[in-house]
Amino acid sequence: MHIKSQKDFFCGLMFIAVGVAFAWGASTYNVGTGARMGPGYFPLMLGILLAIIGAGVTFAALVVETEGGDKIGKWAWKPLVCIISANIVFGLLLAGLPSIGFPAFGMIVAIYALTFIASMAEAGWKFKATFILATILAAGSYVAFVLALKLQFPVWPSFITG
Repeated sequence: MHIKSQKDFFCGLMFIAVGVAFAWGASTYNVGTGARMGPGYFPLMLGILLAIIGAGVTFAALVVETEGGDKIGKWAWKPLVCIISANIVFGLLLAGLPSIGFPAFGMIVAIYALTFIASMAEAGWKFKATFILATILAAGSYVAFVLALKLQFPVWPSFITG
């Protein structure tokens, strides 16, 4: 067979791989039944659905002709590094790293760092727009997770709150 759309073909393969990984990971939990769902039910169904969608996209990439073949371009290294770094920094700032003495900076600081680092992936990002977005995300997260859901995790830096 001839690949008619490289982008769709590899996108479908990625969906299949992620779906199989979710389904396989969910198999270690109690799945239960449709009437009495266990903790593994949702990730298992999500993984199966994602793999089915991936198979459909991959099949379409082999059958449906696209103009120019939808070639895969160069890797976008800057956005890739910014997005992955933003998530790592968020985790480190939220909980800290006690094994090396790095304190927890809390949710508010972590959300601001996440937003600013991830926004740098965009070409021509603007400080003001990013600051407004970070403020809205921090306030919304505080209301949703701390006030409404009453989740217990650090909101402010540990060296300030004690």
